[in-house]
Order: sequence, then structure tokens, then C-alpha cells
Amino acid sequence: MYILFPIGVMYYFGTNLDGRFSVPDFWPKEGQTHRIPYEKDEMLSEIERLRTRRLALKAKRLEEEARSRGTAR
Repeated sequence: MYILFPIGVMYYFGTNLDGRFSVPDFWPKEGQTHRIPYEKDEMLSEIERLRTRRLALKAKRLEEEARSRGTAR
């Protein structure tokens, strides 16, 4: 019993692991992931893109806060 149970578990989980526990398309493809910029102009354009996104989100947040303050009073 003490020897048969671990051997049975190892046999059950040890055979055909790819068929039982694999998840198809788990890792993203090359075009679906972020690409790290290495060139200076690419870095500057990425910084500018992040800056404009941050400012747009800040403006939207401030507008929502102003709208919520206006309705609360």
C-alpha cells in the first residue's frame, strides 16, 4: 500500500502530461506582446505617447471629479 500508491500516482500523472495539462495558445505570439524600444527615437516617441496618454487620462479624471462635485452640491 505504501509503495503502490505513490507509484500509481506517478504513473497516472507521469504519462501523457502534454495531453492532459497543456493549454493551447497559452503564450502570446510575437506580434501580440510589447516591443521594447532600443533606439533613441523610438524611446522618445514612446515617452511622448505615454505622456499624451497620461495627460488625457488626467484631464478625463479631472472632468469627472468636477462633474461629480457639481452634482453633489
